[in-house]
Amino acid sequence: MKANTHCLLAIVSLAGLLSAGCATADYRPSTVVPPPPQREFRAAWVATVANIDWPSSRDLSVAEQKAELLAILDHAARLKLNAIIFQVRPGCDAVYASQIEPWSEYLTGAMGKAPEPLYDPLTFAIAEAHKRGLELHAWFNPYRARHAGAKSPVSANHISKTHPHLVRQYGRYLWLDPGEKEVQNYSLRVVMDVVRRYDVDGIHFDDYFYPYAERGPDGKELDFPDEASWKKYGAGGRLSRDDWRRQNVNTFIRRVHDSIKATQPAVKFGVSPFGIWRPGYPPQIRGFDAYARLYADAREWLQQGWLDYFAPQLYWAIEPKEQSFPVLLDWWNAQNPKQRHIWPGMNTTRVPGAWKPEEIVNQVRLAAKQPVSAGHVHWNMKSLMRNPDLGNALLRGPYAQPALIPASPWLGHKPPAKPRLAVLASGTASVKLSWESVAGETPRLWVLQYRRSGEWTTQIFPSDRRSLIIDGVPPDALAISAVDRAGNLSPTATLAQRK
Repeated sequence: MKANTHCLLAIVSLAGLLSAGCATADYRPSTVVPPPPQREFRAAWVATVANIDWPSSRDLSVAEQKAELLAILDHAARLKLNAIIFQVRPGCDAVYASQIEPWSEYLTGAMGKAPEPLYDPLTFAIAEAHKRGLELHAWFNPYRARHAGAKSPVSANHISKTHPHLVRQYGRYLWLDPGEKEVQNYSLRVVMDVVRRYDVDGIHFDDYFYPYAERGPDGKELDFPDEASWKKYGAGGRLSRDDWRRQNVNTFIRRVHDSIKATQPAVKFGVSPFGIWRPGYPPQIRGFDAYARLYADAREWLQQGWLDYFAPQLYWAIEPKEQSFPVLLDWWNAQNPKQRHIWPGMNTTRVPGAWKPEEIVNQVRLAAKQPVSAGHVHWNMKSLMRNPDLGNALLRGPYAQPALIPASPWLGHKPPAKPRLAVLASGTASVKLSWESVAGETPRLWVLQYRRSGEWTTQIFPSDRRSLIIDGVPPDALAISAVDRAGNLSPTATLAQRK
């Protein structure tokens, strides 16, 4: 009798339960195997440039900035997204505490002015995203030095002041010259500073490499003013000027990838280029030639495996022949010998208006059928927040269940150890359970699954969650798995009711 009393007291706490090796009378270890959890990358871009997504204006207080960011993350979690791509470098400025570049004017209204009271938006965004089980990818523009919509004076520590020989005036913009080796070193230093100092899950570039064309006062298209770097580094070689420009970008993409893997191997590197590589690829496709105009040979980056995920901006509908979402997606999948993730960008801003919600829902379903992994990225978060009809359509359909981000086995394939699962109390109307990792491991996420009447329910929790009360009729089976940063799933710890 005394032994039974001791066992009942031990189950009051997880530590006591595990140390005593006790379990309630209702559940015992089981060989029941739950279904594999759904895998899909569900992300949205959060743009800070020109205050597109966040913060909504340049004159918000720190409290208002934090409230807006929390609302974004809460909405993402409600929609069952699992990643946010957060713009941290709009134009050689920083939406974080940098010793290299000035504070962004989109935070405080003045370039170089820190938030007051001082806080680090990137640290805050990472911590709050992780609390909600969301990955946080830091999004950089590698070459843009000043946006056309910038309003405040340029600060003394901006690169256009400290290293003016690296900056070119191009139409309404300032741009770093990709042909200058010092530019590559500088932008790589900025990226790696974040990789080393912040717990980011990914580093992300969008479609801006050499700039989209600007026109002069006479209306004629301007060529990018890189005569000095061409003469210094390219004119004496065997490459044409166009091929030299593409080589500059290729070299930088590879250096960023290799540097990340040498420093933080589990941090993913993703690039989101313009969705058409070249007109005529495949033959029915017409449109902008990013290979010839932006000097972005995105197919080369994918084929060489210089990235972990590839998010071509397929901002067109399913049906139009000359820019067809599924036709372009299939073509990109055929260019992927290294079997990297392809998670297309979708133009969610077109709903409502030009498109009905079903267009985006159908694109999500198409992107879920890819040969390597399911996934997609919404442009942009503001469109999701302003469009409840689309959100409800996603939750009724492809987002009905939460999803894990697909694993990246090339980043590490050893799964976490099997966790421990315990039922602390159970009755006719609820069951309380706890879990923990073993061997000192700290997982990125937990996958909890339980079965009632033959139907499994899946929930995904952040790493610091350790317990749950399940209301209603106690499930007949319970299962917990740990997930590491590369997306590997541990063996499952399972308990089932005694028959």
